[in-house]
Amino acid sequence: MHRGGRGRGFGHGFGRGFGGRHGHDDEGRGPRRRMFDSGELRLVLLKLIADEPRHGYDLIRQIEELTGGAYAPSPGVIYPTLTLLDDMGQIEAQQSDGAKKLFAITDDGRSELDANAGLVDGLIARLAAIGEERQRTDSASVRRAMGNLRQVLVDRLGHRDVAQETLHAVVALIDEAAQKIERL
Repeated sequence: MHRGGRGRGFGHGFGRGFGGRHGHDDEGRGPRRRMFDSGELRLVLLKLIADEPRHGYDLIRQIEELTGGAYAPSPGVIYPTLTLLDDMGQIEAQQSDGAKKLFAITDDGRSELDANAGLVDGLIARLAAIGEERQRTDSASVRRAMGNLRQVLVDRLGHRDVAQETLHAVVALIDEAAQKIERL
C-alpha cells in the first residue's frame, strides 16, 4: 500500500482513515468513523508490544497485516501514542541496533492490558475481521479491472479539450456499470 494516501481497491470503509471522501464511508452509507476511538490504539499497541518488543514501523506493519492491508496507521498517530505510553510508564525503550527505538512492555503496561483484556481481545478481533473481509472481497481480478478503468479514464479524460458530451457519456457508462454490479 502506499503511504499517506487513500488505500487502493475496495476498502469497504476501511481505507486510510477508515472512511471515504466527503465525510461518508467509501460506499456513501453514512458518516465515516475513525479506526480507533479514544484509547483503543493505545491498547492495541500495548498488546502488540506485549507479544514481542517492536519498533514503531513494525507496529504500523503489524496493524496493516492484521487488516489485510485495509488500514495502516500513520507515523503521525503511532509515534505520539508510543511517546504517551512511554510517559505513562507502560512501555520503555530498549537498546537496539540502529536509530530505531525498540519498545518493550513494562509491568504497568501488563496491568493495563489485564484490566482491559476483553476490550483488547475485541479490538484485535475487529482488526482481524477487517482483514478477513478484505481478503474475501479484494480479489486480484477486481483490482486489475479497477486499475484498467482508472488508466483508461486518465488517458481518455486527461486532456484539456475533452468534449462535454464525451464526459457525460463516460459518467453515464460508469453509473450504468455501478448499477449493474449493485444488482448482482
